[in-house]
Amino acid sequence: MTTRIPRWLYAPAALGALLVLLPIAGLLSRVEWARLPALLTTPEATDALLLSLRTAACSTAICVVLGVPLAFVLARAAFPGLAVVRAVVLLPLVLPPVVGGLALLYAFGRNGLLGQWLEAGGVRIGFTTVAVVLAQAFVSLPFLVLSIEGALRLEHRRYEQIAATLGASPSVVFRRVSLPLLAPSLVSGAILAFARSLGEFGATLTFAGNYQGTTRTLPLEIYLQREVDPSIAVALSLLLVVVAVIGVLLTTARRAR
Repeated sequence: MTTRIPRWLYAPAALGALLVLLPIAGLLSRVEWARLPALLTTPEATDALLLSLRTAACSTAICVVLGVPLAFVLARAAFPGLAVVRAVVLLPLVLPPVVGGLALLYAFGRNGLLGQWLEAGGVRIGFTTVAVVLAQAFVSLPFLVLSIEGALRLEHRRYEQIAATLGASPSVVFRRVSLPLLAPSLVSGAILAFARSLGEFGATLTFAGNYQGTTRTLPLEIYLQREVDPSIAVALSLLLVVVAVIGVLLTTARRAR
């Protein structure tokens, strides 16, 4: 049975939808559809796209490897300061990306807390492709952690308790029970993390710079082409919009199932 909602809610709901749809419609109105293939295949656009795909894939892998254990600890563990740890982990969600980039720079840059020791050992992170990956992972990790932690707070615990009662060790329960149950949420979180990594701008620019073929990702190329050739900027923006829409549709479809 469908739940009835007050009719007056439709008016602000429609305004909210228009707030999102009108800018997208404005972007679509500026796309030069006849030149779209040529605009998307310029050397600069191709370099930026390939770099973005590579770095977003790497950062998503980092988010999965680190985010699943982190979400499991936040959802299952109990220790003093857990709320503070959760707040710090989710901080990139509300932190301005430029501030995040500065924080990464002062941690991994040439004169950073860890960066100065890495630099002494001949390892440089700031303003390299590795910096792009770290910046993307920094802003994307909370999306995956939230997806996994939310799933862990559902009905999964009783299955884990049954497995433990039957004699399974904590590692076996995690590997054979928890992970399979988390698979849909893990896929959704990974998709969101990839889409967020692909669209990262502020932290990347601050921490990695803007060097073609090395750190100039798709959002940075859009920012540059906005002044040089707006047609290319619009075409690349459309590409990011399409990727984002696909990611959201895949995520919502999995959650609906």
